[in-house]
Amino acid sequence: MKKRYNALNDYYRELFGEKTFKVPIDAGFDCPNRDGTVAHGGCTFCTVSGSGDAIVAPDAQIREQFYHEIDFMHRKWPEVRKYLVYFQNFTNTHERVDVIRERYEQAINEPGVVGINIGTRPDCLPDETIAYLASLSDRMHVTLELGLQTTFEETSRLINRAHSYELYVQTVKRVRQMAPKIEIVSHLINGLPGETPEMMLENVRRCVTDNDIQGIKLHLLHLMTNTRMQRDYHEGRLQLLSQEEYVSIICDQLEIIPKSIVIHRITGDAPRDMLIGPMWSLNKWEVLNAIDKEMERRDSYQGCRIADSEII
Repeated sequence: MKKRYNALNDYYRELFGEKTFKVPIDAGFDCPNRDGTVAHGGCTFCTVSGSGDAIVAPDAQIREQFYHEIDFMHRKWPEVRKYLVYFQNFTNTHERVDVIRERYEQAINEPGVVGINIGTRPDCLPDETIAYLASLSDRMHVTLELGLQTTFEETSRLINRAHSYELYVQTVKRVRQMAPKIEIVSHLINGLPGETPEMMLENVRRCVTDNDIQGIKLHLLHLMTNTRMQRDYHEGRLQLLSQEEYVSIICDQLEIIPKSIVIHRITGDAPRDMLIGPMWSLNKWEVLNAIDKEMERRDSYQGCRIADSEII
């Protein structure tokens, strides 16, 4: 059944003609607010692996990781033969451009690779790096997954994000000017400390109206073990969302996102042995089905409230 929103799987099938894997890779990059470039300690929600907890063989060489991952995926989908290399954890442009090029090229020339997805931050995209990414976009499909998480400066300081929303907006403009073929995907997290449902809706509104983006990822905050955010939770500054609250917020957000923007994610995955909560998030398909049912109950679809002056 076709979704009531512009789902990533449908987009990739249309773009590449068939089901396409995103192959997560740990390329050994660090993060500027972990190594002292802009801050120390990292974002308070981030684990020691920097969002790479599900990578099959993170310690292997990059090319070996690629084949470990696709062999694992082929157990479920043996017919898939097209791949997007996903440099996922930490900040995958936080290096000199010659180092970035050397690491990327270890995987993107493998058979079946049709594109590259790069997870990074707005403070790690100097002009020379954008120029290299622009050259890559002449060879293959390039997606820049640009972490934002929140548009509110108070929240950003609380989670140790260490960059401003204004910097984010300016970086998107520079990428769009220098590399017009690149697709930009913005990441937002629902459920950050102190943010109300109204603020989460405002995060999406600002993100899609202030920035020329082609995709968006909406994450549920996963409270993980051995993260600095545990302190917020234990000291009462963080209230975990219920499934009903999350489903309602996601549906409200989808209704104010333009139909042309691809929804790359509306929930997430977390390793069971590291997750403190919300535990209901482990039932991923139940959450996705609940979102579909709520959209159907509302007779709602992506972008349907854009004309509502009270929302936009």
